[in-house]
Amino acid sequence: MGTSTTEGRSPSCADLPATSGGFTIVEKQELAPKVTRYVVRAPDVARTRRAGQFVIVRVRDGGERIPLTIADADAAKGTITLVVQEVGKTTAWMASLEQGEALADVVGPLGRPTHIEKWGTVVCIGGGIGIAPSHPIVQAMRAAGNRVVAILGARTKDLLIMEDEMRRAADEVLVCTDDGSYGRKALVTGVLETFVAEHGKPDLVVAIGPPIMMKFVCKTTAPHSIPTVVSLNPVMVDGTGMCGGCRVTVGGKTKFVCVDGPEFDGHSVDFDEMMRRSRFYAAQEKESFDRWRKARGEDGGGP
Repeated sequence: MGTSTTEGRSPSCADLPATSGGFTIVEKQELAPKVTRYVVRAPDVARTRRAGQFVIVRVRDGGERIPLTIADADAAKGTITLVVQEVGKTTAWMASLEQGEALADVVGPLGRPTHIEKWGTVVCIGGGIGIAPSHPIVQAMRAAGNRVVAILGARTKDLLIMEDEMRRAADEVLVCTDDGSYGRKALVTGVLETFVAEHGKPDLVVAIGPPIMMKFVCKTTAPHSIPTVVSLNPVMVDGTGMCGGCRVTVGGKTKFVCVDGPEFDGHSVDFDEMMRRSRFYAAQEKESFDRWRKARGEDGGGP
């Protein structure tokens, strides 16, 4: 782990050291409705991960592989933190596990780390569950000597996560909610526009959240020529560039998020294509989730 191939891509499974298994959930905490924080024992990953990287998780043998960004890590304790929103069968299955139970697989760290340097003023925008993967980037950017402003957005106060952690990590935190139940009543783009008007252009914007949010953040920064990085999370299967399921178009060229990303120049991403592809298996995902819930209601266990 932590090495690159000669093409500068993230390592394949063959490049990763063998792990001993036993990916125990040592802590579990509900952060918001349908959003859970897991602290998982994964010492190899905790020791070598860098900001912006992710893992591929299987809840049980034979289960689906899902990509989850590492929200934090403790190398001394050998643990990583994953923040997961329950949106389908696998994430619901994971939510049914209790502290002390173990995940079948945690493979990583995967993907290219965030490019960290001293830019000056960096605005990191986290929308919804995107606040979690923003957290290690805020930590790393500030450690590199940047002034880091975090903009946190959620639909309602109840859905806002990790505010305390972000206040410890960033120099300044600006909070907004769609309904005005907490912080400013605005979208993250509105808060960003106000920041630029009052303080001038930041040297870099990093945006992580729903694709539609990232798209409009990029539309907001483009007229000001503000460099903007986005972290993408499309459908992904193997996480090593083999299946091609996570392909996106960036600057007119095909890229694979798992090995070329997950971060890209936001002004070059074809968000509309990515959003169309993300809906391609919606019917099958719903069918699988419905079957799982039905089986769970009948016998109390997963499929």
